[in-house]
Amino acid sequence: MSDTQFDILIIGSGPGGYVTAIRAAQLGFKVGIVEREHLGGICLNWGCIPTKALLRSAEIYHYMKHASNYGLKADNVSFDAAAVVQRSRGVSGRLNMGVNGLLKKNKVTIIWGEATLSKPGTVVVSKPLKSPMLPQHPEPKGTMGPGAYTAKHVIIATGARPRVLPGLEPDGKLIWTYFEAMVPPAMPKSLLVVGSGAIGIEFASIVDQIMPVEDAEIARIAQRQLEKQGLKIRTGAKVTKLQKGADNVTATIEQGGKTETITVDRVISAVGVQGNIENLGLEALGVKTEKGCILTDGFARTNVPGIYAIGDVAGPPMLAHKAEHEGVICVEKIKGLDAHPMNKEHIPGCTYCHPQVASVGLTEARAKAAGREVRIGRFPFLGNGKAIALGEDQGLIKTIFDAKTGRLVGAHMVGAEVTELIQGFVIAMGLETTEEELMHTVFPHPTLSEMMHESVLDAYGRVIHM
Repeated sequence: MSDTQFDILIIGSGPGGYVTAIRAAQLGFKVGIVEREHLGGICLNWGCIPTKALLRSAEIYHYMKHASNYGLKADNVSFDAAAVVQRSRGVSGRLNMGVNGLLKKNKVTIIWGEATLSKPGTVVVSKPLKSPMLPQHPEPKGTMGPGAYTAKHVIIATGARPRVLPGLEPDGKLIWTYFEAMVPPAMPKSLLVVGSGAIGIEFASIVDQIMPVEDAEIARIAQRQLEKQGLKIRTGAKVTKLQKGADNVTATIEQGGKTETITVDRVISAVGVQGNIENLGLEALGVKTEKGCILTDGFARTNVPGIYAIGDVAGPPMLAHKAEHEGVICVEKIKGLDAHPMNKEHIPGCTYCHPQVASVGLTEARAKAAGREVRIGRFPFLGNGKAIALGEDQGLIKTIFDAKTGRLVGAHMVGAEVTELIQGFVIAMGLETTEEELMHTVFPHPTLSEMMHESVLDAYGRVIHM
């Protein structure tokens, strides 16, 4: 096999792409991966990872300002915005190099450039265009460049980009996407965030319910806590006009038949993302797309043999861990292993605001709408000793069971560290765990995880500490 021939070619090196490449290499395939901007994709460089670094700085600053609540003293607490951003970029840079090392360790060939499918099995790579929005990482050493490459299997993992709505077009100065919000030259004193999904809430909100994919009860608790921190949330509202000033923006907001105007330093447009499906040659090859995403089956196969799609470009939920798992399923199926198709009901979702929100499976409303008879368990952070000791006594664990079978069909959390707790319920759902098995499980004390146990007990009238 020549240097330009591969078993599997992957377009895009985000979480889906690079994890898929590594797993394919482990399975004995000759693998190439095409990247045009930065190894690790948006998640590692401009999303999941650097935002958590920024949020960690904000969390520590919050605790320092409230040191007296813990019997401590911290005077004249302040922050250096440039240093906070610099730390975040350093975290991303470190992991970017880590992805480079992992790909080389697994003998994955990195091809630097812009990819287009000229026909099934043939990818033409041209010199990458410089992004108008993103600073580009330098091309890693030892990579291949423009040219034609062939593979029996081509996996598209090109991710997504911020959706742009008319009248909300970002200009990089006054109206930002999450890219500009990651590296602000100075911290704005006032900010309007348009959109209240995970991206919008993490940066600071404007629909019938904030966090619209979450359970309504959990979203209401999160909203109350966010409003206590000073966020002003407008639900059931829309921005009808943005008027730019010299160094501010005046927004016109309609809500309930009334109109108000507010003036802020900056606006963040967080109204969702759309798949990067353009300029890949998909239309000419007849690859089916819908609503800006590539249509696939449970094994990431498109309607054209030999062409696959994973991650954000293959549609919601647009989450890094979904992309990774989807890619593993894809290459294991290609290898002929007994791969299981993706079950999207078992994919957890996490929002890293304060308080954190995490969930898996059906919400109460969706379970009832599906005609299920359900049993609901709830346990508040107020009843947990560890939460009280941490000074984090606001939150709720909610579990949803099928009343007929006892099967766990949904779990929803709001409060401290719930993004680390949710995996317990994800495992339980994957194993088709019943309420009896969960009630017989011994949870360690004192931990936040005890609330998971108590929530299950509550669903069956056996709760102890409430």
